[in-house]
Amino acid sequence: MLLLDAITLFLAGVLSGAVNAVAGGGTFLAFGALTLVGVAPITANATSSVAQLPGYVTSTLAYWSDITRMWRGALLLCLASAAGALAGALILLSLDNPSFRAMVPWLLIAATVLFAAGPRLKPKPRPDAGAHAGSRIGALIQFTASIYGGFFGAGMGVMMLATLGLTENGDYHKLNALKNMLSIVIAAVAIIVFVSGGVVAWPQAAAMVPGVALGGYGGVWLARRVPQPILRGFVIAVGLLLAFYYFVRG
Repeated sequence: MLLLDAITLFLAGVLSGAVNAVAGGGTFLAFGALTLVGVAPITANATSSVAQLPGYVTSTLAYWSDITRMWRGALLLCLASAAGALAGALILLSLDNPSFRAMVPWLLIAATVLFAAGPRLKPKPRPDAGAHAGSRIGALIQFTASIYGGFFGAGMGVMMLATLGLTENGDYHKLNALKNMLSIVIAAVAIIVFVSGGVVAWPQAAAMVPGVALGGYGGVWLARRVPQPILRGFVIAVGLLLAFYYFVRG
C-alpha cells in the first residue's frame, strides 16, 4: 500500500467517522475511498465494515445510560440482528466481484435515496414503556433490515431508525441508542464472516480505523459548527457520484 493511499484512507476515515456521528452516511465515504485506492468491491465492503465498528462502539457508549435501562428487553432484537447479518454476509461471500460490482450502483442509489429521505423517516416520539424493547414483529422486521446491513451497510442506520420507530416505544434518543447497539451486533457478525472468508484488506483497514475513531470523537465538535443539511448534501453527492462511477465503469 502506497503512503498516499494510507493518507487518503486515514482522512476518509476521519471524515466518515465525523459524518456518521453527526448525520450518518459515513459508509459511503469509506467504501468510496477504498475503491478509489484500488480495493475490489467485495473486499472494500468488508473492510469498510471493519473500519466502521469502532464508531458504532463509541456511539453506543455515548448512550450508555439508555442502554442499561433496556438491554434485557433488546436481547431478542440482538439475536434477530445477528441472524440477519449472518445471512447477509454469507450472501455477499457467495458472489464474485463482477457480480457484486454490477449490483453496487443500484445498491448505492437505493442507499442514497434512503439516506436523502432520512429526515422524513425520522420516527415520531412515542410514549416510553420503561425498559421494554423488542417484540416478535419487531424482531422479524429487524432480521430483514439486518440482512441488508450484513450484505451492504450503507444506509443501514437510517433504515433501522425508520423500522425501529414503527415497532418500539420511546423517544428518538432511545431509538438511536438501540440502533447503535444493534449496529455493533450486525457489524461484529458480518466481520467474523468476512474475516473467515479472507476478504478483509487489513493494511487498508489499519490505515482507516484510527481516522474513524478520531472522526467519531470529533463529530461532536463538528455538529456544533456545521449545519446538518450541508453534511447530508455532501454525503448524497458522494453516493450519487459513486453510483455514476460504477455505472460508467461497468
